[in-house]
Amino acid sequence: MSISPERVAEVLVRQEVLTPGQKEEVDREARQVPRRVRTTRAFEQRALGYEVVLKLNFPLARGADGANGDRVINEFDIAEAIAREAKLDFVRVDPLSLDADLIESQISRPFARRHRMIPLIVDSGRLRVAVADPFDIEALDSYRRIAGRPIEIVVASEPEILKALTEFYGLRHSVKRAERDLSAGIDLGNLERLVSMKSEAEIESSDQHIVNAVEFMLQHAYDSRASDIHIEPKRNKSIIRFRIDGVLHEIQEMPKVVHAAVTSRIKAMARLDIAEKRRPQDGRVKTSRGGREIELRISSLPVAFGEKIVLRIFDPDILRQDLSSLGFYAEELELFNDFISRPHGIVLVTGPTGSGKTTTLYSALKNLSDNEVNITTIEDPIEMVHEELNQTAIHEKIGITFASALRHILRQDPDIIMVGEIRDSETADYAIQAALTGHLVFSTLHTNDAPSSISRLLDLGVENFLINSTLLGVMAQRLVRRICTHCVMERHLEVDEAKLLRLTIPEGKRVKVHEGKGCHECRSTGYIGRAGIFEILTMSDPIKELVAKGVEAPILKREAVRLGMKTLRQSALRKLAEGTTTVEEVLRVTGLM
Repeated sequence: MSISPERVAEVLVRQEVLTPGQKEEVDREARQVPRRVRTTRAFEQRALGYEVVLKLNFPLARGADGANGDRVINEFDIAEAIAREAKLDFVRVDPLSLDADLIESQISRPFARRHRMIPLIVDSGRLRVAVADPFDIEALDSYRRIAGRPIEIVVASEPEILKALTEFYGLRHSVKRAERDLSAGIDLGNLERLVSMKSEAEIESSDQHIVNAVEFMLQHAYDSRASDIHIEPKRNKSIIRFRIDGVLHEIQEMPKVVHAAVTSRIKAMARLDIAEKRRPQDGRVKTSRGGREIELRISSLPVAFGEKIVLRIFDPDILRQDLSSLGFYAEELELFNDFISRPHGIVLVTGPTGSGKTTTLYSALKNLSDNEVNITTIEDPIEMVHEELNQTAIHEKIGITFASALRHILRQDPDIIMVGEIRDSETADYAIQAALTGHLVFSTLHTNDAPSSISRLLDLGVENFLINSTLLGVMAQRLVRRICTHCVMERHLEVDEAKLLRLTIPEGKRVKVHEGKGCHECRSTGYIGRAGIFEILTMSDPIKELVAKGVEAPILKREAVRLGMKTLRQSALRKLAEGTTTVEEVLRVTGLM
């Protein structure tokens, strides 16, 4: 059962986290919760005591846990106070590190949810169990008899325990039930299309285990900040991996018998051909969660042991941000804003797949969109549907290419055009013509740095004088992972690291750098989130003179640097010096630039 608000408040007062007056407020708020609500099973799935206390937004008492009163009490402050009261250790529960086999072998799901406990690890023969209420002696004694081995009790936040049980244990449970049902020959061919995400209570009340497993997986991915979900068939099993901050993490193994049903469910969601397993397919589906629409782009690919499925997650809050939040320095943001505020011309953003080009362009369009301009995009495929944009998808099989779509769009009276990518000379020609006829054109190229884009346009047959007449600027970008602020630590730069970074350090001088030690918040990776690094080439008169002469990219780059352009490596080193990222990230992302 959930810990009552009154009991939580009593503990917080004794631990000097709340004042007696604040406890009275908690008691008054708790009395507003109807008795029928307190006793319903649906409400048991929530942390009532935590919810009531957190709703009141009390400031954390001065001196509690070293705090200075500048923030409100959170769920972990409550759990730490309960742990201190019980003289037990406080822990954080990471769903990615849980051992599902251990959980299922040591505790039943109903018992775990009812008594808010979850097994964590077996160490030296002792089972470590995280509980929300260490004072529920009856439940603890019952579990000691069930476990049949010595147990060590630690305290965790009640909402975090429930979340871990729902996300991870729920997915595992659904896969297990699906395996049993599939082995019994249940037909999963008639699968409805997913329209919106169900609530946790709705998922648990459903007996469609494949549907449940897929939705638990999506919920887990959303909560983990994953950008991609990989479902990979192997010889005797299937593996689910999430890409978080650009790096893949293994989340779950599935029996091979369940893999085909899960892929069929996902293909049905995206209205793909379930029966077609020999050729790649692409689709998309929109889900809603927490009042927000999230789009999934789905790709299936036949591999040696079956169909591999990749789901790309497009969260509008991530894809369309304020430009100032992308990692620009003030001078870089000023340059880029100058490009996109021009009435006509071409702005190019370059970089490899996954470098954040689409986020930058969508954020720029968000910055420019209003009722006075007509913004039209040509994409392959449409990454995120937005009502304020007129978006066209490429369909080469029926003749809709970047070039043909751009040709027709010019008759639609656009002000701003975004072309997903300039791939060929025809698209480049139409983009140039659009810029010459008074349109602002955004597009991308796949080049290693900004000056190389000039050479790429020349290779596509664009004349030098047309580049000088239309190109406003080029921005190359990459993404580096941010150091986790919860476990950041200092160290000194090693000599061999300085050589790899091509830094000259005076003899006897020690240079401080930062890195993440690894903690629960960052899932022991040392990183949370990513920031952009940028290289911005402005088409100044000296650069235009070199372009007119047809000089090669290295010469262009040297002149641009002389004129003040900061390279990607310099931008990354600046992030390193500020403690935003690590040596390893700078080397991983910029290589030998």
